Amino acid sequence: KLYEGTGDFATSSLRITDYKTGRVEKKHMMGTDSIFGEGITIFKNKIYQLTWESNIVYVYDVNNIDKPIRTFKWPYAGWGLTNNGTDLIISDGSPKLYFVNPDDFRLKSTISVTENGSQVYNLNELEYIDGFVFAIVYQSDFIVKIDPESGFVVGKIDLPGIIQKFAPGYAPKPMVEVLNGIAYDSATKKFLVTGKRWPKMFELKLN
Repeated sequence: KLYEGTGDFATSSLRITDYKTGRVEKKHMMGTDSIFGEGITIFKNKIYQLTWESNIVYVYDVNNIDKPIRTFKWPYAGWGLTNNGTDLIISDGSPKLYFVNPDDFRLKSTISVTENGSQVYNLNELEYIDGFVFAIVYQSDFIVKIDPESGFVVGKIDLPGIIQKFAPGYAPKPMVEVLNGIAYDSATKKFLVTGKRWPKMFELKLN
């Protein structure tokens, strides 16, 4: 199963899909005219879901996504969300990553992400894999690999034109329908990548 958080006002949802077929098996519509769904993560049988500008975090039982079991307030914009097994890790479009206590949403620490001495902005979708934070740089073709201790970018995945190559009839709107979704299957070691309104998802194997 693949758990997905989708965006856009009014049509935002939390859903469960069969990622091999793309079939949506369960969907909870949670967006409104003012609530825009953003990153999700699963931590200790709970799903945490950010919202973009409404400063609300929804928490669901992983076995029932029909309605949240609680909410938290988050003072910043909500972009990407993952966890390291202890803390939630959040991005807000800035170069910062925020480490948060999942029980009360208390901020524990922050790091600033840099590459060759320059700050990296627009850190969006996040995934924690084998001790590193992978982040899509929004409106780019890059996924960066971040050392969460130092904040240094230690690797980069470059995917220019991937959707045009494998879906030649699809012409995404520039700067809109961009690379914007990552997930990781720790059992198969497969890295899943897609974008806004893309008709395909890709499996990557990291060396």
